[in-house]
Amino acid sequence: MAHSPKPERGPFRTHDIAPGDRHELSRGNAIYCAPTGGAGARGTGYAFELLDSDPAVESAGVDAGFAPSDDTLRAPDVSVGVPDQPGWIKGAPPLALEYAGTGQDEASLQSKIADLLDAGTRWVWVVRLVGPRRVEIYEPGKDPIVKGIGDELFAPGVLQNPVRAEALWDRKAAHEGTLRNLLQRAGYGSLDAVREEGREEGREEGREEGREEGRASAVLGVLAARGWAVPEALRARVLACRDAAVLDTWLRRGVTEGSLDAVFD
Repeated sequence: MAHSPKPERGPFRTHDIAPGDRHELSRGNAIYCAPTGGAGARGTGYAFELLDSDPAVESAGVDAGFAPSDDTLRAPDVSVGVPDQPGWIKGAPPLALEYAGTGQDEASLQSKIADLLDAGTRWVWVVRLVGPRRVEIYEPGKDPIVKGIGDELFAPGVLQNPVRAEALWDRKAAHEGTLRNLLQRAGYGSLDAVREEGREEGREEGREEGREEGRASAVLGVLAARGWAVPEALRARVLACRDAAVLDTWLRRGVTEGSLDAVFD
């Protein structure tokens, strides 16, 4: 993959940039980063939940600043490998995502991709939001390849599960992928496995409510995978519920909502 010539080294260093500043650095040159539009902001949220929930991922982040050197600071829209620590992160993420919408400065984007790959990033996924929506996959030393609706993206050694291209911009596809990931974190291979467990419990115990007990267990498993501590009274409420529609609603909200209160509102 060919890159544009690198710019002359500028005067700025990472200590000149404070968290919250709308600037990144490339070889000491300050680069202004404009606010994200609606489509990009929505996609960023979908991608973060999808990648952060993957069973192989310990942490992901949004706009996390990576500093591979004292004169370069890059903040991908979404990245994998974001430690829980203050300050800029040394090095580069193994996987980074960028959303390119209306008004995207292509030269600036290509410079950012080059900086990340040069610093050690294995994949940069660029989600194109103008024209037919698609994902460009960049790897060191290779020409980019393009994936569209129905295609899967892989990051072996970083992600356990493939990512459907449309899950990076489509709400329904993103939630389906996130639910799959959270169920796997809770010990289920898929939603079908949850349903089968319920059927087995129903057959073994000779009770119709066996299926609902399986759903209730899935709800609690998803909440645990989100890292939420479930009070005993709320746990008892979930386990006592025998309404399949309510349990399915809680299961869906457990994937999409941001708090326990919102799940059970």
